[in-house]
Amino acid sequence: MSIKPKSIKKKSASEQDDPTGVSRKRDHIDLAFKSQVLVNQLDSRFSYEPLLAGHPEKGSWGSFDFLGKKMEIPLWVSSMTGGTEMANTINHNLARACKDFGMGMGLGSCRSLLFDDEYLKDFNVRPIIGNNAPLFANLGIAQLEELIDQKKEYAAERLVDKLKADGLIIHVNPFQEAMQPEGDFFKRAPLDTIEHFLEKTDLKIIVKEVGQGMGEESLKRLFDLPLAAVDFAASGGTNFALLELLRSSDQKQETFGPMTHIGHSAEEMVHLTNKIATDCDFELNCKQVIISGGIKSFLDGYYLNSICKLPSVYGQASGFLKYAREDYDTLANYVSDQVRGLELAKAFLKVKK
Repeated sequence: MSIKPKSIKKKSASEQDDPTGVSRKRDHIDLAFKSQVLVNQLDSRFSYEPLLAGHPEKGSWGSFDFLGKKMEIPLWVSSMTGGTEMANTINHNLARACKDFGMGMGLGSCRSLLFDDEYLKDFNVRPIIGNNAPLFANLGIAQLEELIDQKKEYAAERLVDKLKADGLIIHVNPFQEAMQPEGDFFKRAPLDTIEHFLEKTDLKIIVKEVGQGMGEESLKRLFDLPLAAVDFAASGGTNFALLELLRSSDQKQETFGPMTHIGHSAEEMVHLTNKIATDCDFELNCKQVIISGGIKSFLDGYYLNSICKLPSVYGQASGFLKYAREDYDTLANYVSDQVRGLELAKAFLKVKK
């Protein structure tokens, strides 16, 4: 007995020309109500100009000089450690991403490497990141003050050389140390320690805060120093003073909690920087900034870079940390999306003045 073959529905001409058309239109119907945006949800920082450019080619941002090296996108991997047990995975994944996408990188605190190489493998990422991208080691101001008191400034230089880094980030954190149960005590103003160290070294130095930012007077004094850059580490991201306070008693949290909510946002610090650059009666010795702290998306970074009057890149920590703990492909997909977002922003968005 012969079996009659099932009839095969012939695709329409429109389906042949647009094979995903039916499923796409079905998605449009299903998602129409979810995709509505209220007027009060619009991002008012930008003017959207859809007529002035085609879609940018991938990799079209264009290289530029920063900290004496070439970068491909204005995105900086801000200092983080993620805990000793994860530092190796995190740092190595981040270094690989920096090489693949042309970013710069600041290591987390390298204090453990000052006199002991036990954890060197966790921070030794120059062979991964390559020689073209900027890479900076990191020490706290308390450790630097101690090295100066012991006349061992050479240990900081030896650390940078050991890691084949381009220079040293000095993180300044008086509130964090004051809130930390095991915190260090600063005998001198951090500015005095930084100035002393600059007189003793030829290293490229970046100075940063750790999550609360800095006011106008501190910024003005830093821009008057021969620094490679100032890293904002503004309020809005991880607040390490609050983090340490949460490790203390309930009584201490109640007493000192309000102090952890003092600080400056990244946008405020950009405006302060612009004011200093415009109004100061001296030539700035430091002319580069890393805008970090509370940068939640590439749009934040694009906006702040666009309005900053000094050469700048923007830094992220928590966004990278979230994906750097997993396999490299997960991190690479995240960074690729950030890069694409920057390219689209540059093509179609104008920052409102």
